[in-house]
Amino acid sequence: MALERDYFWSVAGDELYDVPNEPRTITIGQLSESWQHLEDLLADPDGAVGHHLVWLADVLRAIGQENVQ
Repeated sequence: MALERDYFWSVAGDELYDVPNEPRTITIGQLSESWQHLEDLLADPDGAVGHHLVWLADVLRAIGQENVQ
């Protein structure tokens, strides 16, 4: 599946759910980089999975938002 966009705003995990406070740190994420991390995990199934779920969420959110528009 080809996605129309590649870059997105990213909020640090410790600030993401701290709704009463405005995020202090906003960075730029890249879907193609998140996808590459997921492919790397498939190449090494014994690799750590922890942050791969966050990268998967980046990709799934983008797919969902493209299908809603």
